[in-house]
Amino acid sequence: MSMNQQESQNTVEPAAIQPSRRRGVIIATTSVLAVGALVAGAWGAGAWSDAAPVEKEATAKNSVIQEHLDDLVDLGFPAALASFTNPDGEHEDYVAGVGNLTTDEPVPVDGEVRMGSNTKTFTSVAVLQLVEDGQVALDEPIDTYLPGLVTGDGVDGTRITVRHLLQQMSGLPEYADEIAMDFEKVQSVYTSPRDLLDIALSKPAGFAAGERWEYSNTNYLVLGLLIERVAERPLFEVITERIIEPLGLEHTYFPTVGEKTLRGEHPSGYHINSDGDFYDVSALDPSWGWAAGQIVASPSDLNEFTRAVLDGRLLGEEMTTEMQKTVPAEEGLWPGAGYGLGLQSYPLSCGGVIWGHGGDIHGFQTRNGVASDGTAFTVAVTALPWAFIAEEDEPRMMDTYKAVTDAVDAAFCED
Repeated sequence: MSMNQQESQNTVEPAAIQPSRRRGVIIATTSVLAVGALVAGAWGAGAWSDAAPVEKEATAKNSVIQEHLDDLVDLGFPAALASFTNPDGEHEDYVAGVGNLTTDEPVPVDGEVRMGSNTKTFTSVAVLQLVEDGQVALDEPIDTYLPGLVTGDGVDGTRITVRHLLQQMSGLPEYADEIAMDFEKVQSVYTSPRDLLDIALSKPAGFAAGERWEYSNTNYLVLGLLIERVAERPLFEVITERIIEPLGLEHTYFPTVGEKTLRGEHPSGYHINSDGDFYDVSALDPSWGWAAGQIVASPSDLNEFTRAVLDGRLLGEEMTTEMQKTVPAEEGLWPGAGYGLGLQSYPLSCGGVIWGHGGDIHGFQTRNGVASDGTAFTVAVTALPWAFIAEEDEPRMMDTYKAVTDAVDAAFCED
């Protein structure tokens, strides 16, 4: 299929859906977080071997993963795709469903998808690298680096530290909620980071810095501005040169200004328009996600990045340890989850903990994790649950969200 075919916004009738309103979940992962702090030390330095695809054999693990992807499609997602990376770096890829609802094109194996809030881990790593370089201090106020910028009703940049921002404890109000609810209007609109910050700072602070944890994309918007001020280069260039290129991630990129279409092979992502119809949202201006949610990657690339975050390829032992110091997060669909510095911990049903982040953005949802031996798994679906489930059907909505996180747990726990 041509890229133009995949990115045309063809309207497709979703099955038995007549929504009147849609839940405002966007480039955030608050729905999967739960109360609980899990603090772990850094993993030993030393890279795992480079990832390479392998041909799947008929194993119980393969069957478990494929069954979960098939179940996700049965729940209403147009498509699901996943990658399982072994400790030696080899990865096995899986797909289910249809890549394009209009043309019936198949789902591309290990196709590129919008990663939403997984971008936050990239942004966090870039900040922590600047800390290692001696250019930024974790417990220094953000006003030191962006003097007079972070201020408003209850907002004081002299009291909000870099750590508060990384750990979602600043109290900064959310900017993305309005965008989530009016996506048709903003889909093709470029919004600058400073304009996004103005949206956030027009609202009062949620609480005093350090008082508690609350997810806000604005934290990472400010961190992106910090990176650009200190590095004196655009954010996309910093992340590309410091993270993507050194790891050789061929299907990962930070879209440049004005770039709306996906570059490589990809499934179409879907959302619901004002008439309640599915339509292709693969082409969109992701500027409103920026440092909080703009990156595109394939599932296997996200696996390799997350492995590299924890194995010493991107950060030294001290910063890796800081990244894994978590605080209690709000109740959600993964009991016991905690939030570190742009990294989340998830306890597995079979024991042990995995580390990742996850992300939601119109058209795509991803969940991921990596275990202490280097095993990694990422699953992506090509719609958000609230795009095809009526808000009034809360039990079905939550069951569908949980099915995606259950697929991650099963990849590590079921044989």
